[in-house]
Amino acid sequence: MNAITLKRRGSRISSSDRRFDVIITMIVTLYVLTILYPLIYVVSSSFSSGTAVTEGKVLLWPVDFSLQGYKMVFNYKAVWLGYANTLFYTIGKTMVSLFYTTLVAYVLSRKTFQARKLFTTLCIIPMWFSGGLIPSYILISGLGLNNSRWGYLLMTSMNVTYMIIMRTYFQTAIPGELLESAKIDGVSDIQYLLKIALPLAKPVMSVITLYLIVAEWNNYMGPMIYLRPTNLHPLQLILRRILEASQMDATMVSDADMANQMAQVGDVLKYGLIVVSTVPMLCLFPFVQKFFNKGLMMGALKG
Repeated sequence: MNAITLKRRGSRISSSDRRFDVIITMIVTLYVLTILYPLIYVVSSSFSSGTAVTEGKVLLWPVDFSLQGYKMVFNYKAVWLGYANTLFYTIGKTMVSLFYTTLVAYVLSRKTFQARKLFTTLCIIPMWFSGGLIPSYILISGLGLNNSRWGYLLMTSMNVTYMIIMRTYFQTAIPGELLESAKIDGVSDIQYLLKIALPLAKPVMSVITLYLIVAEWNNYMGPMIYLRPTNLHPLQLILRRILEASQMDATMVSDADMANQMAQVGDVLKYGLIVVSTVPMLCLFPFVQKFFNKGLMMGALKG
């Protein structure tokens, strides 16, 4: 009797688990489609004709295949200059930020550093209270860092959030006994950091690197404020300028047919600009994906 009861209970549990799995699968599928469809629509619209996009004929696949938007984008020589500037800013600022973030995180993770709580507090305070845009601009201008590529790389060169994540990783994921053993073998702090701690911190460094690259690649507010010369502008500002120019031209035309044609060109150009500025980041993500979950969880949740 007991065996039959347990069997029935087991079948009920198994059935409820299956229903639960079906519901979760449906929710996740709906969530994925909600994210995936806009991406597909943007790519399909960028390869469609302006008439099809304006009339709403594009739903899933390209309609009246056309490369007009991409031709217009790459006909601007400033786009290539913007790509070069963006690569310089992204690579340079990521390296500078990783350098300062790693050094500060390692120092604050050492329990032998007596003032680590004080300096941690000093780093956290600006996250709560900020002087704002105008005092920041006055400070940057006073230091002579505006309108300069190298000066821009030094602005906000350390992110406190990423520093805390890396500090937590050093404290929890790397055993303290490892440092003691290295000290017995005569290893200095610099050697321990470069040869032992950093190789073990590859997962969290990969995650932080990805965050830094994406943030700087999409950044336009900082360059718009601190980099006034157009030859210093990154890709995002140049694409924004192209899009604004196409929209202004369409509104200035009095003829309705001509305005409609220019609006169609503006729509195709808009989607082409989105694809051009997004594809590099989509190509980068698979290379660091294997470190993403591991580094994020170990660096942010432990301790």
